[in-house]
Amino acid sequence: MDVLVGYATAHGSTRTIAERMAAVLSRAGLTAEARPMTEVEDADAYRAFVLGSAVHGQSWLPPAVDFVRNNPDVLGPRPVWIFSVGMPAALRGPWRRLAPKELPAIEDGLPPDLRHRGHRLFSGVVGPDQLPRTGRVLFRLVGGRFGDFRDWDAVEAWATDIAGELRADHL
Repeated sequence: MDVLVGYATAHGSTRTIAERMAAVLSRAGLTAEARPMTEVEDADAYRAFVLGSAVHGQSWLPPAVDFVRNNPDVLGPRPVWIFSVGMPAALRGPWRRLAPKELPAIEDGLPPDLRHRGHRLFSGVVGPDQLPRTGRVLFRLVGGRFGDFRDWDAVEAWATDIAGELRADHL
């Protein structure tokens, strides 16, 4: 296997984004698979990585953090891209303008030696069932909207760019 599109998901948005990326990479002639990071038995079997996680409290989920923390020798010399899935598109006004500041906060929670070629923040699906009652009220008070905010064009464009870089690297 050439490329692992590894993910950690809470409600499924990150999984569907990872699956779409793997499909784009495969259509570009690479061998790629989307797989939960908890199910990766041999990270050394991959030559490149696109790793993503749902974001809760400006942090990746523990299984994703554990994967990158437990595989520095494998990830270090290989091409790595990371992506995060949150809710910036569900927010309005000043809250939405703060979304780009979330990337550095997320990266602060990752191992400092995790070198990556790029980090993207995508929006996922935000449903009322994903938040506790108090969370739903606060979300609405700050102008949050429930819905499916996945931008498939942005996901596919980024995966296409990654495929181009990997082909240039002769992966």
